[in-house]
This record gives sequence, structure tokens and C-alpha cells, in this order.
Amino acid sequence: MKRDYYEVLGVPRTASLDEIKKAYRKIARENHPDVKPGDKQAEERFKEATEAYAVLSDPEKRAKYDQYGHTGVDFNGQGFGGFDFSDFDFGFGDIFDMFFGGGMGGTSRRRGPVRGADLRYDLSITLEEAAFGAKKEIEVPMSDTCQHCGGSGAAPGTKPATCVQCGGTGQIRTVQRTPFGQITTTRTCTVCNGEGKVIGTPCDKCRGKGKVRTVKRIEVNIPKGSEDGLSLRLSGRGEAGERGGPSGDLYVVLNIQPHEFFERNGNDLYCEIPITFVQAALGDEIEVPTLQGHVKMKIPEGTQTSRVFRIKGMGIPYRRGSGAGDLHVKVVVTTPTKLTEKQKELLREFARITPVDQQLGKKSFWERVKENVRDAMG
Repeated sequence: MKRDYYEVLGVPRTASLDEIKKAYRKIARENHPDVKPGDKQAEERFKEATEAYAVLSDPEKRAKYDQYGHTGVDFNGQGFGGFDFSDFDFGFGDIFDMFFGGGMGGTSRRRGPVRGADLRYDLSITLEEAAFGAKKEIEVPMSDTCQHCGGSGAAPGTKPATCVQCGGTGQIRTVQRTPFGQITTTRTCTVCNGEGKVIGTPCDKCRGKGKVRTVKRIEVNIPKGSEDGLSLRLSGRGEAGERGGPSGDLYVVLNIQPHEFFERNGNDLYCEIPITFVQAALGDEIEVPTLQGHVKMKIPEGTQTSRVFRIKGMGIPYRRGSGAGDLHVKVVVTTPTKLTEKQKELLREFARITPVDQQLGKKSFWERVKENVRDAMG
């Protein structure tokens, strides 16, 4: 007695067509005669599942089966052999694709053009080069098309010949007789490896590969305002393609070297400048180094150590658009050492006539607020 078709495929009676197809594919993969040759149980399971799919994948047959059962789809006792496989949503070609990567009826699948691989190059640059841009020449090892043979792999004066094993298709057709009829499958030709051509006299430069290892000199334009880790894409400057395929891309990743004086945060720069006790107390005008040269900066009298001054537009230029970030200068008051007796005496006199609060630089709340506002406004 035949089993229920839904039970055969392991799906509920409400299953969609996609669910039925998915269940059948799974059973077919596991029990196909080419997968388990000589296994009678697997063969019967495959035949049973195929019969169930032939009915449940057809809306009209499925409706009759749901209403009348097996008698509604009686094929006069013909069983599996009486089914019309042209009614299937997918045929044996789909199944053989799963196993062999081939197709039905000897369809050629010779490999076509293949794009070359992408490459990465890590480029170390200075902070100045990142800020204002630069041109750098780099040397990149890669595979390139053999110029001696033009990429054919054949020695100059010769050319690849059509593979006699597959006739240039890149695949071998195999005809099999199965319990379900005659089936034609295709497999990659092992003589030409699917190329359809063989090289009789290989090029002595690339040894028949069509590509050679080389080192290319490539000019890289570094844009102004570049960030650490920025990836620059150079289209078509990667590995050469195969069989006429395009070259890959080259990605140049920028690594900015640490600077001896400046630290960077976004487009702003930060630095520390030492000043003397006298400069801090009486005020002064000092020169501050920037990436664009030295500029003058005023130190107001009574400046405390660690105070930060902002110089607008002296940071890193913006990569997109005009303008630049700011330079933040932190002044650090240094304490003099190895004083002479005269200097010590003068400092003692200063301490004697100066109140402690004044020496410590203590200010009122409102004085500190005014100073902070002045600093913020530059």
C-alpha cells in the first residue's frame, strides 16, 4: 500500500510549493542513485519521493489527491514510470547540478573571464604629508599579464590548441542509463581543466600561466587632510585578470607616523610650550611652531601653568572643503634650577613682600569666569 505523499516528503498538508520543493530536493540529494549506487532502498526512496513531488507540485493533481487520495491520481498502475516529467517545476538537471556542477543536454560551462584579485598596500606618511597632501611613489609586488606571450601562455609564434578530449567545450558529456531513463550529464574536462584549450608549447617566461610576478612602480596622490587609516582605491591597479578579465583594484592604506611635537585629534593639533616664571608673571610674546611655520602668541601677565591657548586655523586642513582645524597650545611654567645666591636673595625678598595668596595666583570666582570666556573666544 502506498504511503501518504505528504508523509513521504515529510511536510504538512498545508505546505506551500516552495516547502514541497525544498523537501523533495533534500530527499533527492540524499537518495539519488548516482549518490548511492546499488542501494535499492535509497533508489526506492528516491522513486517514492519523485512520485509524491510529481503530484503535489501540480495544483490540479494535488487538489484531486487531497480530495480522493491515491485513487484520484491513478495512472493505470503505471506508477513512477508513467509520470510525465515535463510537468516538473525543475528536472533532473537541477539534481545533477547539486552533485556534479554540470547541466543537462551537454550545455557548455567553460570558464569565462575572471577579474583579478584586489591588493592592499600599507603606506607610512608624515603628519605634514597627511596635512597638506603629497605624491608618493610605491613599489607593489603583483602578478601581471605576461608581455612575452600577451597572456596566452603559449610561446610566441604559437597559440593554444583546441582540447581534443572535450572538443573545446571544457566539459565531458556522459550518457547514463538509469531506472528512470537515459540521462546526460556534463563534467569539467580533466585534460584542459575546463579551459577548452591546451598549450602545446608553453611560454618560457611565464611557463604557460599567462602571468608573471613583477614589481610595479605606482604613483599615489595623498589628499590634504588625510586621516590615519584612510584607504585610497586605485582602480585597475591590482592583480591581472584571467582569460581577458579586468585587473583588480589596489587599496593604499595610510599610516601616519607619530610627530615629535604635535598630537592630532580630528583636524585639531595639540602641543606644549615651556615658559619661564617671569614670562608667566609679567607676560610676554613668544613664537610658537606650527605646521605652516612659526607664529607669534601673546602670553598675558599672571598666566598659570597648564593654561591652553587656541590659535585658529593652524590645525589640519579639511579634506573636503576649505579651512582647517585649530592649534591648541598648552603653556607649562618651568621652575628655575641651580640659582645663584643673588637670585635666591631676590626671590626671598619677593616672598617677603608678596602675600601668599598672590604668590599662589588665587583669583576670585568672577576673575576665573572672565579668563575662561576670554580663552574660549581665542
